[in-house]
Amino acid sequence: MGRHRNDPRGIGQMLAIGGVIVLFITLVVLGGYFLYRSLPSDGAAAVPENAGTSADQQADDVRTGTLYIRVIGDASDVVVRVPGGDVLADTTLRTDEYVSFDESQTLNVTIGSPGEVEVYVHGDRQDVSGENPGYSFTVEP
Repeated sequence: MGRHRNDPRGIGQMLAIGGVIVLFITLVVLGGYFLYRSLPSDGAAAVPENAGTSADQQADDVRTGTLYIRVIGDASDVVVRVPGGDVLADTTLRTDEYVSFDESQTLNVTIGSPGEVEVYVHGDRQDVSGENPGYSFTVEP
């Protein structure tokens, strides 16, 4: 009488089980990675102590362009477009994020939460903090 195994496992079945295990591990790792990337950060960055002066100079250089908008509060929607043309920005900016444009054409700007942003036009600060949500204005070149 021959010895016979009732549930023979071939090489194909073993490869399939191994593939499923590798796929499962890959999905768990990718899920963890994307979960980590979606978590809000505290905004703290490691900056050398003497880096403040150069960062301030760079910020001043950015603010001398045609338009500079930076969120100083929680968040604000910002839409910048060329009248009758391209949409240059349509985004929600969060704390310390900014958009900057140095355009030689007219810009239409809409700010969702004016009290949350600081706005510079041609290097001059514009006080928009008292404006209603959805405030719009035009920037000439």
